[in-house]
Amino acid sequence: MRAVYFQRGETLGYTPTEDTKAGQVVALGTRIGVAASDIPANELGNVHVVGVFSMAKAEGEELAQGAAVYYDSVAEAITATADGNTPAGYAASPAAATAATVMVKLLG
Repeated sequence: MRAVYFQRGETLGYTPTEDTKAGQVVALGTRIGVAASDIPANELGNVHVVGVFSMAKAEGEELAQGAAVYYDSVAEAITATADGNTPAGYAASPAAATAATVMVKLLG
């Protein structure tokens, strides 16, 4: 098989079924991305799939730096609970149980 270089892959094309705001987390099958700009429904836009982003954290959870984290689309928050949630990456810095956000290094 021969491969041909296409792009760096820091952002990927994404066509949402509903309007998507810049910074909104979107599930991409087995991982998440973050909308790079507003994307109208059924139009092609870009989502970041590489980088570190500040994201809402599940209430009461303490996350150690390097801990695997997941996106809970119902609560719209990052959690340490894998079951039923989408892999997001890992905690780029520790987050106390009282913290509202966590820095997440996206799966690349």
